[in-house]
Order: sequence, then C-alpha cells, then structure tokens
Amino acid sequence: MTERPFLVSGRNTIIHKVRKLDLLVVNGDDAPPIIVTYKGIKRYEGQVPENKRDAKMMDMELVDITAGDVFGDEKTLLFIQTLNGKEYKIDYSKSGTEMFIKIHQDSTF
Repeated sequence: MTERPFLVSGRNTIIHKVRKLDLLVVNGDDAPPIIVTYKGIKRYEGQVPENKRDAKMMDMELVDITAGDVFGDEKTLLFIQTLNGKEYKIDYSKSGTEMFIKIHQDSTF
C-alpha cells in the first residue's frame, strides 16, 4: 500500500504533506468540493473525478472525508493544514459566502 499525501488528525483536521499532489476534498453529495494546493485552498470549480485513479491522472488525491478510512461521516467544520504553514477553517454551513473558507491560524516558521 502506498503512503497517502495527507494525514488525518483528531476528528476534523487534514494535514497536506506532499507538494506535487493537490488534495481534492469532497464532503458528501451536497457540499462543494475544495482543492488544496501547496499555495492554499479554494473552492474547486472543475469536474470532480469519478474515482481515485482518475484523480491521480490529474495530479490530485481524491479525499472523501465521509469514507471510513478518513473520518467516516460528513463534517460541518473541517480544518486543513497546508504546506505553506497555514491552517484553514472550512465551514460548510456557510457555503456560498465569503466565510466558507477562512485562515484559522497562520504559522510564522
């Protein structure tokens, strides 16, 4: 089994750890997908790949947080630490507003 390009920490935190692969985070069927790059996070506007193999061909890792090997259920709040030292808070209850993705902590290393 190959190593995943992210770590799961606690009950709602994902840590991005491989620069060459972006994370495409999906949270159920109704929530908008999020793309995590080494530069930051934004809402993903493209076509979501059908499976992990298709995502790999696009240099992405498909992260379904409802899967049993990640968190196992949909989340209202999700925290993502990126390679640039920032931690973002994704509040799915505020999807469609400017409060949807916010910087939660900004590291100074």
